[in-house]
Amino acid sequence: MKEWLVALVPLLMGAVGAFLGYLLSLRAKRYESIARFKEEKYARLLVKLQGFAGATTSATLKKEFFEEQYQSWLYASDEVIEALNAMVRLVIESRGTPPDRAAGQKAVGNIVLAMRRDLLRRTKLDYTAFRYIDVID
Repeated sequence: MKEWLVALVPLLMGAVGAFLGYLLSLRAKRYESIARFKEEKYARLLVKLQGFAGATTSATLKKEFFEEQYQSWLYASDEVIEALNAMVRLVIESRGTPPDRAAGQKAVGNIVLAMRRDLLRRTKLDYTAFRYIDVID
């Protein structure tokens, strides 16, 4: 009986180790896939945000932004949703007049910062680090 245990224990340990390794690799692949998906979606939102900034202001981009923003409810972190909602509130409150420039920069910067935190978990930056730059011909 003792001989069977000596042979069986290493086999069981190997099987358990292989199974745990498999589960961990599946989890890592899933996390990587989700992170890649979010990065692509956040990049689209970021481009569409240009519809609210300076010389790049565009009704078409704004409409596309709102379409992307609605979809973000399915994948974005709570912090990103809250930042998006704060910017939407700013747009609604301004009712067609340009919002306060500093408040607009803060709202957009907070969105980008929230996306960054969702993807990277940590950052030393704050909302002032992000700026859209109008390209002049």
